[in-house]
Amino acid sequence: MQFNNIRPYKNDEIEEAMSRLLKEHEFFQGLQYFCPEWNKEDIINKAKNIKRSIDFQKIFMYKVVTGILKNSSEGFSYSGIKNIKPNEAYLYIANHRDIFLDSALLQLILFENNINTTQITFGSNLMSSQLLIDIGKINKMFTVLRSTDKQKMYKISIMLSKYIRNTICTSKESVWIAQRNGRTKDGNDSTQSGLLKMLNISSDKDFIKSFGDLKIVPLSISYEYEPCDQYKVLELLESKKSPYKKKPGEDLQSIISGIAENKGKIHITIGKPVISKLKKINQSNNYKEKINLLAKEIDQQIHSNYRLWKTNYIAYDILEQSNKFSEYYSEEDKKAFINYLEKKEVNFKEDHDEFEKIFLKIYSNPVKNSKL
Repeated sequence: MQFNNIRPYKNDEIEEAMSRLLKEHEFFQGLQYFCPEWNKEDIINKAKNIKRSIDFQKIFMYKVVTGILKNSSEGFSYSGIKNIKPNEAYLYIANHRDIFLDSALLQLILFENNINTTQITFGSNLMSSQLLIDIGKINKMFTVLRSTDKQKMYKISIMLSKYIRNTICTSKESVWIAQRNGRTKDGNDSTQSGLLKMLNISSDKDFIKSFGDLKIVPLSISYEYEPCDQYKVLELLESKKSPYKKKPGEDLQSIISGIAENKGKIHITIGKPVISKLKKINQSNNYKEKINLLAKEIDQQIHSNYRLWKTNYIAYDILEQSNKFSEYYSEEDKKAFINYLEKKEVNFKEDHDEFEKIFLKIYSNPVKNSKL
């Protein structure tokens, strides 16, 4: 009962939620965008077979995600599937580049390998309508509540920590969570220590047992062309002048842009469970240092497992005024990337040099991190 306001829908709640979705024009419109061969009657008939979350994922979400890849990517690949056991529950801690696709593509991998899909964190800021709430909660998403009040935020963190631990350790179901609050804006993926502290406050066990029970697996996703790259640059530029405030509907627009924009090639690497590193980390007598060492281990895997594309190497060489990685791209590739950059900044009226510098860092920072 304590988790009722954040958990996904249970199976006995899905039929009612589907009934609501079938009354929404946007639901049909969205599905037909990815599945133009389906008419309204086809969708209604398919919906009749949805009694569980996995049915929704199998019938609708699989089709949607593969449709996105077909329409806006040049290929999707993955590695590291042998690092996980099909019947184990894990906490996947991932770098975060796209609001929707980062977690959706992991579900695609698991589904195609006959492994149970995960529950997924879902920010309350994204729950702007009953339509989005229903789609999210049918799709095994649980709510991460937001608050600016410190006392409320602490209570929210305790509940979230308990829920994640209960889902993995008791319900034996995996969870996907981003390594930080919000997407990485500058290409520099880093795990927030606050996330790890939150995960630990629900346990009264020692450091090794507490984090060992969660079975943390670092997850690294890399896009050849960063979703919403120009908007991330603009956000960072605005943040330099004053604290950034999201505009109404901005998150939803980011989801739509991330889905529609060309992302080139995409790769996900499933890392190795960090449980084998916990004993060494625990040798420190300082709790803060232990947390930082655990964050460093997660980051090391995410950085080293990040699939570097020619766009990353080109950006690095342009920014550093070098030819260090010229073997990974041609002059034609470089010209094409510069043209891509210029198209992104065409509507930016202010300091073009600053725009270009931040834009190039989005692509070059993964190269720097992978070479550390």
